Amino acid sequence: MHQPSRHDFHKSLTRKAPGALLRVHSDQTEAEVVQRVQTLLDKIESRTATVGIVGLGYVGLPFAVEKAKVGFKVVGIEQNADRAARVNSGENYIPDVKDHEFKELVSRGFIKAVTDYTSVPEMDVIVICVPTPLTKNLNPDLQFVEHVTKELAKHLRPGQLISLESTTYPGTTHEVMQPILEASGLKVDIDFYLAHSPERVDPGNARYTTKNTNKVVGGVGPNSHKVAVAFYKQTIDHVVPVSSADAAEMVKVFENTFRAVNIALVNELCLLCDRMGMNVWEVLDAAFTKPFGIMPFYPGPGVGGHCIPLDPHYLEWKAREYNFNTRFIALAGEINRSMPRFVREKTHRVLNMLGVAPSRSKILILGVSYKRDLGDWRESPALDVIKLLKEDGADLVYHDPFVPSFDEHGLVMENTPLTDEMLRQVDLVIVTADHTNVDYARVVRLAAHVLDTRNATKKITDHRDKITLL
Repeated sequence: MHQPSRHDFHKSLTRKAPGALLRVHSDQTEAEVVQRVQTLLDKIESRTATVGIVGLGYVGLPFAVEKAKVGFKVVGIEQNADRAARVNSGENYIPDVKDHEFKELVSRGFIKAVTDYTSVPEMDVIVICVPTPLTKNLNPDLQFVEHVTKELAKHLRPGQLISLESTTYPGTTHEVMQPILEASGLKVDIDFYLAHSPERVDPGNARYTTKNTNKVVGGVGPNSHKVAVAFYKQTIDHVVPVSSADAAEMVKVFENTFRAVNIALVNELCLLCDRMGMNVWEVLDAAFTKPFGIMPFYPGPGVGGHCIPLDPHYLEWKAREYNFNTRFIALAGEINRSMPRFVREKTHRVLNMLGVAPSRSKILILGVSYKRDLGDWRESPALDVIKLLKEDGADLVYHDPFVPSFDEHGLVMENTPLTDEMLRQVDLVIVTADHTNVDYARVVRLAAHVLDTRNATKKITDHRDKITLL
């Protein structure tokens, strides 16, 4: 009977993970490699594994809480010293995390934060949740992922799982991260394990949380796949395994591209309805009464947040490597990026109707966050609207109950109270975020005119002549 050799074992691994560089070190047997996998699986399934999370923001902190709630010891690596200090004092700063729950987990020693990478050897699983922005030319900027990976490589030890959750283009995990980590002398799927499991965080969503949102997981090789799936199954209600890290990366960029393209479609319809003198909101509300074959999307002043304005361009950029032109993605991005300028154009029209020159106008921007009832102004189209109208010489103030101040590339502003006096003073109110705790009937009653880009005034029946919809 043929006994499998180390050479046979190496060949079987290579067949299972064609994208990875897999080989057993000359001093390792198949049994040793299998035992290393089993040791990590035992730690994961008994929840005695120490979990490291790099980046304690909108993705990392809620994930840390879910892991700690089931008994994992969690160490967050957060290079923002102020944020790390807040974590260690039990002070929550993420709306999706419950204050009392977080404080208790910190006080019981289940969550702590550090500001460097010296404790990496103590961790069994390291999850990376760092930003993946774009350059000014709309190309992927992986500086944060690369920096973290290089730091981890300095401290990497056998038996650890590294999982990237940051959204990126297909190939990042094995093309960018794997070579950096293997420069340590350790080999993926033999000595350490590498996976991609894209975050699916929807800030402010009370129905779908970290725990009950389906989790896609893909590993760089069969061992990586096995331990990554086991790890995420400990706290996520439903894990969706896919064949590779590349497939997992593609899943996420497709999800956000789907939204970007459909938002662009309704934004383009909005532009057409404006040209034709039709109410786009009436058209959409009627269309969405169809019980099949359609899904609601709505226009607005643009798209914002950490996903939709950015992620489709990651796929667009990667496609060029294959001489493939992603026309839908490019066009959707072009339409969505044009919306702040359309708001500016419509503002000029309204001011002209009111007999006010843009350069002499005072305008109140109502809502600067990118999403309703959230204090997140990353990539918010409201900021682009402000910049454009400032270029026209308008005097601008903003009110947002969730954003006390912001600093965006030199544009620094502080929240203005929504007083009766302020509403009467301004020439125009532009609604750019439809927060539910704003009394829009009062705004319409007191303001000279309202340009509503979110249909926040939909239910208001009085003074409709003072409302212009996008």
